[in-house]
Amino acid sequence: MRTFQAVYIALLLSILPVSALGAATAEAGFEWPLMSMGLFGGLALFLYGMEKMTEALKAAAGERMKFVLEKLTGNRFTGAFTGALVTSVIQSSSVTTVLVVGFVSAGLMSLGQSIGVIMGANIGTTITAQIVAFKVTKLALLLIAVGFALLFASRHERSRTYGGIIMGLGLVFYGMNVMSEAMAPLRSYPPFLDFMMRMETPVVGIAVGGLFTALVQSSSATTGIVIVMASQGFISLPAGIALALGANVGTCITALLASLGKPRNAVRAATVHVIFNVAGVLLWLGFIDRLAELAALLSPAHPDLTGLARMASETPRQIANANTLFNVANTLVFIGFTGPLARLVTRLVPDRPRREREPVIRPKYLDDGLLSTPSLALGLVRPEIGHLGVQLQLMLAQIRIALKSRNRRLLVEVASMDDAADLLHAEVTRYLSRLAKQSLTETEQAEFFLLSHAADHFEGIGDLIEKDLVTLGQKMVLEELHPSATMWPLLNALHEDVALALETVVRAVSQNDLQAARQVLALKQQIRNRVDAALRRQAQSLAGSEETRLATLRIEFEIIDRFNRIYSLCKRVARLVMPQEG
Repeated sequence: MRTFQAVYIALLLSILPVSALGAATAEAGFEWPLMSMGLFGGLALFLYGMEKMTEALKAAAGERMKFVLEKLTGNRFTGAFTGALVTSVIQSSSVTTVLVVGFVSAGLMSLGQSIGVIMGANIGTTITAQIVAFKVTKLALLLIAVGFALLFASRHERSRTYGGIIMGLGLVFYGMNVMSEAMAPLRSYPPFLDFMMRMETPVVGIAVGGLFTALVQSSSATTGIVIVMASQGFISLPAGIALALGANVGTCITALLASLGKPRNAVRAATVHVIFNVAGVLLWLGFIDRLAELAALLSPAHPDLTGLARMASETPRQIANANTLFNVANTLVFIGFTGPLARLVTRLVPDRPRREREPVIRPKYLDDGLLSTPSLALGLVRPEIGHLGVQLQLMLAQIRIALKSRNRRLLVEVASMDDAADLLHAEVTRYLSRLAKQSLTETEQAEFFLLSHAADHFEGIGDLIEKDLVTLGQKMVLEELHPSATMWPLLNALHEDVALALETVVRAVSQNDLQAARQVLALKQQIRNRVDAALRRQAQSLAGSEETRLATLRIEFEIIDRFNRIYSLCKRVARLVMPQEG
């Protein structure tokens, strides 16, 4: 849906300067309908190709890039390098930011480290402009044909993904070619050239670039279109730089909108993005001419050409290089201030005060912005299920104390803790149901099956504690039942083994730890021995029990049974993680 919205908005915006000149061009002999169809159709192909290429890149490299982000962000400098690397591969700074926010929430990365990654992500987005500036439009149809063949003829998921990347890139180049040919007649039309000359005024160029980027929600798309227009000689280097700077401001709107209603760490990340980009543009506002000179010095020249032809040949690469230089320089300037910047955004976006009716717990990792990238979205579900598992571990630890002390208040607390577990399970289920509407690969379908069933089994463990063990504890309080002194050590030993199994299986799911899953399955005989020992002790007590002792024996048996059933659910989850051993 976002793709077609972006295309529609882009068409509306791009029609403004052309429609203003429509009557005049008609008088000059231009075929206005034909030219507008080429311009708008090429723009639609360009934006759609970028969207499809980005989606395929995220599908191909998303999970691996998440691993790189998690492991290679030890300090601000490696963080910046990693942010640039990841974003250059998946071509989405917003996805990089979402992943970083998740790591900060999980305590795997400090806010200062995340700022380095966000700065590097801006460098990664310049790769699109560099690719577009190569002007290999003659290969566009070949790329489309090869990509189509891989996408629809191959039986392998990875080949289809690569086909989507190649086909999307081909559509980008083909859209560029269509736009270029459609705008070619305007080269000889002075009013249009005068209109584009206004973009050389920095404030005007930045404002137009920012507005367009805010509407299409892609700074890469804006810069790409600027390069296309430069290839026809419509935009000078200073004007192209101003528009590219505006694109860096406009993309902040996307970040702010994406942070609405999100946890405070997400809002802080968006605030960092805004401060960094706006401060960088203000820093370079008075040095656009110097930046243009440096970009021209570092770019290939064509002295054999003159006039508009030379401008059209040299300017696209110069704009791409200026865009890269701008973002690299900003990162080098601000990378030393990540600490003060982290303190500033923490002060600007403080933690919310706790409200009386605010839920006692909320999801920490789920982000709707990644639903369009199933591999990464599933990667967020894992730690959220781990979050649910930690809540269950707290409940299991508390229920042992409550049963032994027969404390009514503790039993009520355990029951209320299950409300938090139910809320997390409901949020995970809601997120997975929305994810199911996306197109999933076979690998993603298998992971979806695993996580949805694991969440349901964890919910079952919560119900066993809240509905069964809490009820048994309340019955012990009401009827003044006391398990024997010889039974409690056996129950404690069984509880410890079950608690270990639960802790280990939570790690197995949240971290996809196969060794942890094996450990859970390996506890089977040990827990069976614990249960058998407790049942033998009960049989000995039953042989000489009085009538008043039978009620206590029944309670003991129910507790043993519920602990055993909790372990059975842990085994089911472990077998999901390791189906070959199930």
